[in-house]
Amino acid sequence: MSHPAPSRATAHPDRRPRSAARPLTAFIPMTREEMAARGWDALDILIISGDAYVDHPTFGPPLIARVLLDAGYRVGIIAQPDWKSAESLKVLGTPRLGIGVASGNMDSMVKLYTAGRRLRHEDAYSPGGKPGLCPPHAPVVYAQLARQAFPGVPIILGGIEVSLRRVAHYDYWQDKMRPSMLVDAKADLLCYGMGELTMLEIFDRLAHGQPLDGIRGTCRYLGGKESEAFVRDENCVELPSYEEVCSDKLAIMRQTQLIERELNPFNARRLIQRTRGRLLVVEPPRPPLTPEQFDHVCELPFTWVQHWSYAEKIPAWEVVKDSICVVRGCPGGCAFCGLVTHQGRGIVSRTPESVERSIRWLTRQPFFRGTISDLGGPAGNIYGHGPKDPARCRACRRFSCLFPAFCPNYNADEKPLMELLDRVKRIPGVKHVYINSGVRLDLALAQPRLTEKIIRDHVSGQISVAPEHLDGNVLRLMRKGKPEEFERFREIFDRVNRQTGKRQFMVPYFISNFPGSTAKEMKTVDAYLTKNHWSPQQVQDFMPLAMTMGAAMYCSETAPDGTAIPVQKGLAERRVQRDILRKRRG
Repeated sequence: MSHPAPSRATAHPDRRPRSAARPLTAFIPMTREEMAARGWDALDILIISGDAYVDHPTFGPPLIARVLLDAGYRVGIIAQPDWKSAESLKVLGTPRLGIGVASGNMDSMVKLYTAGRRLRHEDAYSPGGKPGLCPPHAPVVYAQLARQAFPGVPIILGGIEVSLRRVAHYDYWQDKMRPSMLVDAKADLLCYGMGELTMLEIFDRLAHGQPLDGIRGTCRYLGGKESEAFVRDENCVELPSYEEVCSDKLAIMRQTQLIERELNPFNARRLIQRTRGRLLVVEPPRPPLTPEQFDHVCELPFTWVQHWSYAEKIPAWEVVKDSICVVRGCPGGCAFCGLVTHQGRGIVSRTPESVERSIRWLTRQPFFRGTISDLGGPAGNIYGHGPKDPARCRACRRFSCLFPAFCPNYNADEKPLMELLDRVKRIPGVKHVYINSGVRLDLALAQPRLTEKIIRDHVSGQISVAPEHLDGNVLRLMRKGKPEEFERFREIFDRVNRQTGKRQFMVPYFISNFPGSTAKEMKTVDAYLTKNHWSPQQVQDFMPLAMTMGAAMYCSETAPDGTAIPVQKGLAERRVQRDILRKRRG
C-alpha cells in the first residue's frame, strides 16, 4: 500500500479548518467513519495515548500524529482505550508499519497518585476530569495490549514517561528500582526527548525495511547474542548495571551524574547499561529543532479543540486553549525537574512571524474571547535566549546554564520577548496578552525592563513565581538561586503595582521535603511568611521523579558531592513539613 514520500519541516501556508462545523477530516481519525472520510481502508501508524484526544500542539501524542500525517503517513489515534482488553485497540484495524505508545502529557503515576501515594480524585487529561481512564505505568500496559492485539507489528514507546524512565530508575510509588521501561514493556524501541524528527526517522526506516539501530534519541534492548557481540569504543559510556543500581544505593547517584554529562546532543556519547544479562543501548540525544522546524510543527493544521466525540470538557484543554507555546528547552537544570532530561538545555524559540500567524488564526475561533492566556513554555521569561557563541555551547557539559552561576556564554536578552509582546498586542481581536508560565526569579532580576513590563502590562491579576524554598543550603541542593532573590523580586512587583495602581498578586510555589530539608529548614519559609502576613496558595510535596538529581539524592541520601544529607521518606515524617506550610492556608 503506497503513501507519499515523507516531507521535512519547512514553512507552509495556514491550512487549518476555519468553519465552526468541522468536517470529519479535521481531526486525526479516531473512528472508522473518519478514516473513510479520508478515503483510507487501513492505517500505516496507530498512536495509543493515555490522554483524551485534544488536537492541540501542546499535547504530545496528537503532535506526533500530526507530524507523521504531514509526512504522508496514514495515522490514527486511540485515546484512553479500555486497558483491560486488547480488543479496544482493534477499532481502526491493524496498522501496516507500526504502533506508537505514550501515556500522554504526564507520567501516568503522577497523574494517578499524590506525593502521599494516595489516588487523585481528578485527571485533568480525561473528559470531565474523570480518574482511572489511564492505567498505572501506562506505556507498559498499552505495549503489552498492542502485542496481544497486533502480533508482529513493531511497537515504539514515546512521551515524557518513558523519556524519564529510559534507564534504570527509582519508582517512588512502588518504592523500588525498575529497569528501563523498554525492558518491562518488551517494545521494539524507545524514543526519548522531543520526538518529532526521531519518530519520523523511525517510521521512515520501517517503511523502507531498514534496521532501527543507531537512531539518535532512541534506546534499544539487545538480545543475548547481540549483547555479547556489542563492541564498546571510546564514544561509549557504561552506566552502573541495573543490578548494581538495585543493590547499591549510591549507584543511582553515579548513574545520574554520568547521564547529566551526556545530555548535550553536540558532544554526548552513547550510553550502555547491563540489565538482566543483556545490554540496554541509549543513543545520544537528537539535536533540537531549528526555529523554522519548530514553527512548522506548531503551525500544522491542528483544530485546537478536543475531539468531537467527547460529551464532557477536558480540563487540560480549558487551561491551554487560549495559550501559545513560543519556546522549548530549559536552561535551569533544577534538581527536582525532568525538563532538561526530556527537552534538553538548548532553547528554541518560534519566530515572531509564526507566533503571529498562530494568534491570527486563534482570534477567528468561536471559543476565543480576546485574551491570550499565555505566551510561554518551560518558563515565562526565556523566549529568545540562546548562546552568545554556539561553538562554545556545543562543547559544554554543564547540567545548567544558570546554576551555580550564569554561564558567561548565556545570552539572557530581554528584547525579543518585549518586542513579541508588543507585536501580539497590536493584532486585531487581541485585547490582553498574559504571561502565565512560571517566571524564573534569577532571570527576572537579570532582565529588569522585561520584568517591569510583564508586571505592568501582562499579568492577569496574579503571577506565578517559584522560589521553591528560602533556606540557602536547600536551594543549593535544588540548584536554584539565592534566598534573597524572592524578596528582591517581590520589591519590584510591589513597586510596579504601586506605580500603576493595580491590585495584583504573586503566587509563589514552595516545595516541602526536598532532600536536605528538615522541619528546621522549612521553618525558614514559615518565618518569612509569618513576618509578611502571607499565606501560600501552592505547596508541593516533593516527589522524586525518575532520572532527576532530586531522585538520586532521595535514594542515595547524599548530595552530588557525596556529603550525607537528611531525607524524609516515611509518610508520617513527611507530613511535618507539609503541615508547616499547609496550616497557613487554612
